[in-house]
Amino acid sequence: MKRVGRLAPSPTGALHLGNVRTFMVAWLQMRACGGEVRLRIEDLDHPKHKAGAAEGLIEDLRWLGFDWDGPVVRQSDRLPLYREALTRLGPLYPCCCTRADILGAQSAPHPGEVLRYPGTCRRRVAPPPEGHLPAWRLPLGPEDDGRYVDAFAGPQTKTADALTGDFVLARGDAPAYVLAVVVDDHEMGVTDVVRGDDILPVTPAQNVLYRRLGWEPPTYWHVPLVVGPDGLRLAKRHGDTRVAAYREAGIAPGRILTALARSCGWLAPDETVATLADLLPRFTLDTLPHAPFIWRDDLLP
Repeated sequence: MKRVGRLAPSPTGALHLGNVRTFMVAWLQMRACGGEVRLRIEDLDHPKHKAGAAEGLIEDLRWLGFDWDGPVVRQSDRLPLYREALTRLGPLYPCCCTRADILGAQSAPHPGEVLRYPGTCRRRVAPPPEGHLPAWRLPLGPEDDGRYVDAFAGPQTKTADALTGDFVLARGDAPAYVLAVVVDDHEMGVTDVVRGDDILPVTPAQNVLYRRLGWEPPTYWHVPLVVGPDGLRLAKRHGDTRVAAYREAGIAPGRILTALARSCGWLAPDETVATLADLLPRFTLDTLPHAPFIWRDDLLP
């Protein structure tokens, strides 16, 4: 069976170096084994989505040397698929809790964790307040385990209930990200999911959906994030790490690829590459560190 991977950026902003490093691992893994790479723009309605961001992401990926098989897939074009899956996952229950309500019912999560829903509205008998758009949650049972062995991060021993509790599948009739990703990866034939390890806490919930829908989960490879010198996920506070900013400054793609490849153990400190394809003979996950990569602009060759 042909292996299929995917690149799945979200148009909440420009492509930055943290995205690129993860996408490099995903792209090289599939190209090295003769597999396919699909591109999906995860553009479900979100207040942080920016006009024109999707086109900018695609332009930056091409400038760096990424290619993909088949047309670009956009989640906004696939709403009927998600809604059909929802009908197979019921019964759901409406939830009127705010984030503040959930925070008030438990201790705040530690870094790397998500808020666990305590099941408050599962016991609610009154209908949602008039004019309130409820979130629709999936009630979990003992069979909804979700634990698995990650191909890079190792055994994940916490269940979906312990990590997230009953999780949201839709708000009103708008599907949630956790549902859309499962439906997309199954429908697109994705066999290998390479993504940042910040998604580890919600992966058991996705496995629950795969099994409830009668589908086989992909093999997951959760790899470390790129962080700033303060150890926090790369963001604006660490300076402008947008690919577009480096392009505008006249920095060649090979310099960016070289710096990120060195962080993965694929190049010695004095070695460089010009193109993404140059890294194919060097690709291995055996040298990829399990610790986050700390980015500084002086790492550019």
